[in-house]
Order: sequence, then C-alpha cells, then structure tokens
Amino acid sequence: MYKRRVNYYFSYSRSAYISIYKRLLFIFCGASLVAISLQLFLVKNNVIDGGIVGVSIILSHISSIEIGFALLLLNTPFFFLGYSYLGKRFLILSLFAISVLSIGTHVLEPFPSITNNPILVIVLGGVILGLGVGIVIRYGGSLDGTEVLAILLSKRTPFSIGQIVMFFNFFIFSSSIYIFGLKEAVFSLAAFFLAYKTIDLLIK
Repeated sequence: MYKRRVNYYFSYSRSAYISIYKRLLFIFCGASLVAISLQLFLVKNNVIDGGIVGVSIILSHISSIEIGFALLLLNTPFFFLGYSYLGKRFLILSLFAISVLSIGTHVLEPFPSITNNPILVIVLGGVILGLGVGIVIRYGGSLDGTEVLAILLSKRTPFSIGQIVMFFNFFIFSSSIYIFGLKEAVFSLAAFFLAYKTIDLLIK
C-alpha cells in the first residue's frame, strides 16, 4: 500500500495529464469527505485515525484546540520539509487539501454525530475516510505529514515507509487507550483498517 503511495508521489500516474483545476476539484471533494467522516462519525464517538489526524483528534480532546487548526498546524511543517524531495505541485496540492480539511472540520464542528451505533460508525466512518484520503492521494496530494516524514526517513534508515508509519501509529493508538479507553481504541483500529483497505482499492 505505501509503495503505491510513493509511486503516486514520484512518478507520472494515469491522471498526470489532468489540469490543475480538475485536480483541485477532486482534492476538494476528497478532503471534504474526510471532514465529514471525522466530524459526523468518528471524532464525537472517540474513534481516531492514525497519523497526524489521530494526533490532532487526541490533542483536541485534551485541550481547547480545534481539530482543524491542529491539522493545519501539525501537517504544514512536514509538507514544507518534503518540498525539495516531493516537488512543488505536491506541496501546493497537499496544502490545499489540508486547508479544505481544516475549514471543513471547523464548519462541521457544531453538528452532532449522525449515529452512535459502533458498527455504523466504524463501517461508514472508515469507508468515507478511506474514499476521501484515496481521492486526495490519487490526484497528487496528501493529508498526512507523517507519511511525508516516513518517505524521507526511509531514504536514510534501514526501515521501510510502511514500518515507519506503523511505528508512529503504534504510539498513537496506544495513547488512545489511556485517553479514550480500550473499547474505543479497538474501534479506532477497525475503522483504520477499513479506511486503508478502501484507500488501497481506490489507488490501484
């Protein structure tokens, strides 16, 4: 899965000819889906995602910082860090995606969760999250700075991108046990699995 992501970042894909405006439109839709998943399914049920999104949810829960602002604050340095390696277009599209996600989560913050049924939260939240992230990746952007960091670290360490990302996520999900509880952590892992299986299918 992570190898596919790198291939999308570093090579011309089937959508390489697509205009920047069409890319921005699809990325807007993808980031909006992620905002819907987070605010209307996952966050208010204490279900988190991995990476910077998960860290932002935890940070928002233990402080007064809004999720949207935390996402923008935590992700931006990683994208600028990877600018020289991943290219200007990747930076622009990723910053646009994060901006849309941040605004979307802020706008949807006052709305209650659509459902509190754990099965629906996991399935609908996970699949919608995966669709959104997958669309953003497919059209040249990213919503998670930890993957950018993992790409850079993999070039300087013996560890693969997948190993580095899973190392980050191990600590994120472990932390969620102490903050939200074991049951919520298990739900988070289930939603995370569904999201990334959806991403995998979307960017094949």
